[in-house]
Amino acid sequence: MDIRVLHFPPRGPALPHHDPLTDPGSGWLWIDVDADSDDTSQLTSLTQTMGLDPLAVRDAIEDVDLPKVDDFGESLLVIMHALGDERVETYELDCFLTSNRLVTVHRRRSPSIEAVWHAAQTRSDIAAGGPDEMLARLADVVTRRLLSVLEVFESRNDDLIDLALTADTGFLSELTAVRADLSVLRRAVHPQRECFDELRRSPSPLLSDAGRRRFSDVFDVASRAAQGVDAARTALSETLDAYRGAEARQATNVSMVLTIYAAIMLPLSLVAGFFGMNFSNLPLIDDDEGWVIVTVAMALIALVSLGVFITLGWVRRPSGRRAGETLGRGLIEAARAPVQLVGALYEISTLPVRGVRGRRPPSAD
Repeated sequence: MDIRVLHFPPRGPALPHHDPLTDPGSGWLWIDVDADSDDTSQLTSLTQTMGLDPLAVRDAIEDVDLPKVDDFGESLLVIMHALGDERVETYELDCFLTSNRLVTVHRRRSPSIEAVWHAAQTRSDIAAGGPDEMLARLADVVTRRLLSVLEVFESRNDDLIDLALTADTGFLSELTAVRADLSVLRRAVHPQRECFDELRRSPSPLLSDAGRRRFSDVFDVASRAAQGVDAARTALSETLDAYRGAEARQATNVSMVLTIYAAIMLPLSLVAGFFGMNFSNLPLIDDDEGWVIVTVAMALIALVSLGVFITLGWVRRPSGRRAGETLGRGLIEAARAPVQLVGALYEISTLPVRGVRGRRPPSAD
């Protein structure tokens, strides 16, 4: 288990600190705990020494919960789900808020915490405010990382549409992967939005007016993410309908080709059957050039039949765009995108995300 501490004085950027139990004086402490092992006795002892509710501590250490807020009077427990690094999956992020401490507990590396932690030590405006405002900044980064997956989905859905319109055989596996990723987001985004809604309305004295305003902004971002997830699921359903239509059209085209082939061969089979009868007085049976005449007649019949089908529009050159390459699995690109703080910390609305197939947006200064 790894514990690190930042001390936030009334002015200036945060400074590294060594003792999480030290009285911060006029400032406050951010204690980050990476509980990556099963031995949580040290964490239990630490949190209980700081006066946190034992039920809240046990809830954070032992249970796996959906995003929620528990008010214990002198402390708040805020559970969020954040986006991982390598693939679209979420991990639990437990945050304890007191009047002079913010304690974050996670069992794996957290890109969101790393980003805010670094910014707090380099920019005094990020370190300004109390622990409730820092918790709101962290919640903003966490939510915008979830929202970044939906931004990647837009370009992925265009590729899925290309596969659907051509009834590509790999479409269903790609659709299933994207759908699974969206399900992961949906399980986190909707309860997390309700969590932020509760925080922006909470009467707890641990939340200042500035903190509530920040949580209101986070709630707006979470609402956008929730609406985006629902819209993405609807778009996938429409894409699946397009695939089914393209597949049915493709099956119809195959049936038409077979029908045309049978229609052309039918008169040729009739001619071959007529001259194949065992009668000695058939026309041209004794003529040395008879087989040439019959062959030419059969070729003319085939060409005339084909010309009729082309005139009717039953035979035409196939059209349609083919996907140039297979999609990657699901929406992994969003999970691998680096954390950007411009949106959450510098009041800019969106978070740049690496595009699919090697396309990259311009990086922010």
